Amino acid sequence: MQAYLTLTRRELGGFFFSITGYIIIAAAAFLIGLSFVVILQALGNKPYPVPVTELFYVTHFFWLILLLAIPVITMRLFALEKYSGTFETLMTTPVTELQVVAAKFTAALVFYVVMWLPLLGCMWILTRYTTGGALDAGVIGTTFLGILLLGSLFLSLGCFASALTRNQVTAAMISLALSVGVFMLSFLGARVPDADWKSQVLALVALPDHMSDFVRGTLDTRPAVFCLSLTFFFLFLTLRVIESRRWK
Repeated sequence: MQAYLTLTRRELGGFFFSITGYIIIAAAAFLIGLSFVVILQALGNKPYPVPVTELFYVTHFFWLILLLAIPVITMRLFALEKYSGTFETLMTTPVTELQVVAAKFTAALVFYVVMWLPLLGCMWILTRYTTGGALDAGVIGTTFLGILLLGSLFLSLGCFASALTRNQVTAAMISLALSVGVFMLSFLGARVPDADWKSQVLALVALPDHMSDFVRGTLDTRPAVFCLSLTFFFLFLTLRVIESRRWK
């Protein structure tokens, strides 16, 4: 456990002591703020029948942040260490491959959560300065749970992509391709007849539908199990890629 915590602090230092980390946070904060400005200007003084979180989710800003920021976050995790030659040094220390993968994923997840904190600030402003309460704690909680679950899935994809190569740009492109591929599967269900078993399978991959439930305050275990299962699956693949270095 001590080795895991030490590695996690080391990775977090790589995020928060580099200009890249602050550029990612600044860009995400700008897009989050811009999305709420656009939403509030469109609403004006009119009442809205749905939570503001749902309005934010249906804009392109949410998926833009999710699909573009995560490849940049994860591209350095393994690829940079392989390129700089520090990865072999790391693996000669008394740590296991599992601890390395878990620590890098945990650090990326913590940084990802910090990146989304400006959204919480926007929600607080709406709740504080609107009459009748624009949001409640349950809606905010399920919204961030959905963001966390989807982020975990895409972060695991990014970890897997970074473990495959020593080039950060290549890792980011692989991660982006995998993330967009999983995202595009969400829209294939609409092209399949409802009575077909394929539509039922594709409905499980419909990430926008899953997120739509979370931003409305609905807590469903099915999307949670789906995201966690794929997250552990791709982390397992990442671990196998790291362990394969023994046979090279």
